[in-house]
Amino acid sequence: MRQRAPGTSREQILRTPRAAGLAGIVFALLLAAVIVLLRTALPPGAAAAEARLDEGHRRAVSTALELVPFAGIAFLWFMGALREHTGAAEDRFVATAFLGSGLIFVASLFGAAAAAGTVLDADQSSQFGRHFAYTLLTTYAMRMAAVFVLATSTIGRRLGVFPRPLALAGYAVGLVLLAVGSSIAWSELVFPAWALVISLYVLRAGRRAR
Repeated sequence: MRQRAPGTSREQILRTPRAAGLAGIVFALLLAAVIVLLRTALPPGAAAAEARLDEGHRRAVSTALELVPFAGIAFLWFMGALREHTGAAEDRFVATAFLGSGLIFVASLFGAAAAAGTVLDADQSSQFGRHFAYTLLTTYAMRMAAVFVLATSTIGRRLGVFPRPLALAGYAVGLVLLAVGSSIAWSELVFPAWALVISLYVLRAGRRAR
């Protein structure tokens, strides 16, 4: 039950917009599109590092870079929707990990996009820019995503706002992102898949509550 400050009327309480529940779905779709576009246009590996970018690959990278800011904005709304769903009774330690990892994830995602954009400035793909982008995305951003998933699942389990199978699935996703990292290609797609499932559950729970 959400507490109301003394002297504050029901109409004065700020409520989370219903559209915030859709932010996780938007984020999941945008991040998945970014990962697919960058993976196909800028494949990792020593052989691919010297390959020239054709027009189709350049267009894919440009599209991915244009989608990244919107994915970051949607993720921030997604974080807000999750906090609204869990309510005010949070463990401060886990809540700090939740907020910190989410913000660092967005910063790492933006940094990876900026590094990937360097390959468009040369006739030949920049090996440093390519490697830097993949390091930020698959090593740092996905590690922070793992902490975010684990913290969210812990909050949901402790407060009982997530069913047990959903919380356990979150732990599995977090461990995959934390342990696998860049060693298995395309493994980072489990993060937007998890965000999509969580968003659908939050939307469904919100409709039931209303």
